[in-house]
Amino acid sequence: MQKLIVIVGPTAVGKTALSIALAQAIGGEIVSGDSMQVYQQLDIGTAKATPTEQAAVPHHMLDLVAPTESYSVAQFVEQARREINAITQRGHVPILVGGTGFYVQALLGDRPLAMIDEEPDPAFEAKWDAEVGQNGEGKLREALQAVDPISAARILPGQIRRLKRALLVSLQSGQPFSSLQPEPERLYDAKLIGLNTDRTVYMTESINGLMTWLKPGYWKRQNWSHNYQIQPQLKSDWL
Repeated sequence: MQKLIVIVGPTAVGKTALSIALAQAIGGEIVSGDSMQVYQQLDIGTAKATPTEQAAVPHHMLDLVAPTESYSVAQFVEQARREINAITQRGHVPILVGGTGFYVQALLGDRPLAMIDEEPDPAFEAKWDAEVGQNGEGKLREALQAVDPISAARILPGQIRRLKRALLVSLQSGQPFSSLQPEPERLYDAKLIGLNTDRTVYMTESINGLMTWLKPGYWKRQNWSHNYQIQPQLKSDWL
C-alpha cells in the first residue's frame, strides 16, 4: 500500500508552511486537495501556494482548468491518484494538503464515489436550476428524500450539484444512489496530520488574509472574473 502524508486543517492554520518544510526535509512533493485551487487565476482568494512557494517544492493539482470549466470530484480523484503514483515512482514522498474535506476523503477511499455515468438530461438540469434559483434547495432535497433518504441526509446544505446528481442517478437507475456507492476502503497507508490553533491566533491570521484580499492588487488581478461572465452555477464562482 502506498504511503501518503495528509495535512488537513482550516484556512490560515499553517498547512502550506508545514507542507513545504516537510517536503524539503524528506524529499516530498505536494498534492493540493482543494477543490478551488484546480482553477486557474483563482490565486489569493483560494490561499493557493505562491509562485515562490511552488518554486521551492514541486506542487501538483493546481491551475488545471479555466474558471468557466467544470471539474468534478471524480476528475479530481482520478488525476490526483495519477500524480501520487508518479511521485512515488520517482522515489519521492507524496504530501496531500487539504483542502476540501469531501475531496480528501474521496481520494483516500474513506468516501468512495459511485462511478456511474448518468445520462445527461438538460430538461432535468433546467428544471432544478430554475427551482433552486427561485426558491432554494428545499424542493430538490424533498425530491431526493422521496427516492433516497440516505443520500438526502448525507449531502450538506448548499451542495446543489451533489443533490441533483444523486436524484438523477436514482431516477435513471431505479435504485437509490446511496445503494450504488462502494463500501469505504482506505486505499493508502496514510499518515494524517491535523492542524489546529488557538482561536485568537486563527482569527488574526484569517483577518490578515482578508486584508490581503482587499488590497487593490487583489481586485486588479481578479477583475477578469467579470470578463469571463462566470455564472452562479459554475463551481468556481464564489468571489
